Amino acid sequence: MSVDEPIPVIRDVDHGTAKLMPDVDRPRAWLLTVDGSPQSYVDLDDPTHLEFEYARRLAHVLELTGAPGTPLDVLHLGGGALTLPRFVAAVRPGSRQEVVEADGKLLELVAERLPLPAGSGIAVRRADARTALEAAPEASADVIVADVFGGARVPAHLTSVEYARAAARALGPGGRYTANLADSAPFTFLRSQMATLRTVFAHLCLIAEPAVLRGRRFGNAVLVASDDELPVDELARRTAADAFPARVEHGAAVERFVQGAAPVRDVDAVPSPEPPGGAFSIG
Repeated sequence: MSVDEPIPVIRDVDHGTAKLMPDVDRPRAWLLTVDGSPQSYVDLDDPTHLEFEYARRLAHVLELTGAPGTPLDVLHLGGGALTLPRFVAAVRPGSRQEVVEADGKLLELVAERLPLPAGSGIAVRRADARTALEAAPEASADVIVADVFGGARVPAHLTSVEYARAAARALGPGGRYTANLADSAPFTFLRSQMATLRTVFAHLCLIAEPAVLRGRRFGNAVLVASDDELPVDELARRTAADAFPARVEHGAAVERFVQGAAPVRDVDAVPSPEPPGGAFSIG
């Protein structure tokens, strides 16, 4: 082994044990895990390379917001290794981005080992996602990206109607809220989240792999919500062309999926379900 070859970095952070592992196939690419659960993948030489399929789906939404190539105002709830902020900075130069991450020691690790390029336009701060969202200026964001997991679960206070209203207030005209969630059949959590967002936003779509939608396995699902119509046809084309194709459910399909599910209020909010053993963990 060369003395210059990168080696894994293991460090205790606020919410567990973080590990940065180099990718042997890409010279300056790293996988971040926390307590064994994959959190982020970053290629410092190519920020447009998105290893995780759910990140690609979120990126499709970002790419289809506003005029192609124009800067965006993006609020990221959940930071990890800042994969999507780096992507936006690369494909939408001049964008203004704020990243909110509750784990301060994780932010320190990322800043030390995976520093942002100069002039990235990305501001990073330690804060609770809901607190930061409620304090955000009205109509200040084109896109809100919610990718917040405490361990492997979405915290309860980020699942309610009150939270969704705060997101809607922070979005400008035509703005889009998008979230990475995880669930499996019978989709009690996912259906409740769609019912919750539907009380606030006029348009909603769901992006997930067919095997997840058919209830065959636990997996990620990306929700997109807006007061304006969503580019569902183009989203469907792009997600179908991914290495692991996904479906885009919208309109009547969403109505059928959500039927019977009740919106969640702060008083009865619960975290997302615990993933089954081995669903995401890689050791």
